[in-house]
Amino acid sequence: MTHTYNISGMTCGGCRAKVQSLLSKVKGVKNVMIDLAKGQAAIDMDRHISTPELAEALKDYPKYQISESNHNYHDTISNGSVEETKSWIETYKPLLLIFGYIVGVTVLTEMVSGAFIWHRWMGHFMAGFFLVFSFFKLLDLQGFVESYSMYDIVATKWKGWGYIYAFTELALGVAFISGINPLVTNAVTFIVMSISIIGVLQSVLIKRKIKCACLGAVFNLPMSAITIIEDALMVGMSAIMLVTLL
Repeated sequence: MTHTYNISGMTCGGCRAKVQSLLSKVKGVKNVMIDLAKGQAAIDMDRHISTPELAEALKDYPKYQISESNHNYHDTISNGSVEETKSWIETYKPLLLIFGYIVGVTVLTEMVSGAFIWHRWMGHFMAGFFLVFSFFKLLDLQGFVESYSMYDIVATKWKGWGYIYAFTELALGVAFISGINPLVTNAVTFIVMSISIIGVLQSVLIKRKIKCACLGAVFNLPMSAITIIEDALMVGMSAIMLVTLL
């Protein structure tokens, strides 16, 4: 059963992620889908949960107040994110554009250098990937941390890992573009991204309708196979680079 509630006090992606995280911990709640713009939450539950019980989950954050909606809410909302009525292209347009820009710029860089060297291109691609993705995470760091803590195997146990992860991506981007100690840089990339992909795989396989934190809290992207491909690409590239360096 799914019920819709009004929630006041949410002003940003961080608020949305925090409320979603708190309500998801209530026993019997299967999924929480929040529309930040409308200040509403559609809660999928396997038993009837009273409004006071849901409010109890938000008690440590009094600015968030939950109340029953006076009407049925039929719009499809996904964690304050993407409506399922959108086409695949519309849903993933931000991610596709970012990948397109990174691929285009790095390929162009190789072309004007006189020779296309795959290993050098991969290093530049990973530099662009980490710099751009860390940028979006840092735009709303708190929002990213709250979203990331919902599925990452480390962040779910220790939320501080989300902060470290965002700056680790930034550091890796700088290391790749600067060519600093390629062996260590690729080893760290392989380990960090391998850990990250585990939580993504678990969420996709059990079909959890949650927001992907890959672009922080700025864009509303659903967790899907695209996220797996994104992480797997970094794991694969770093593995290839390690093999050639050893």
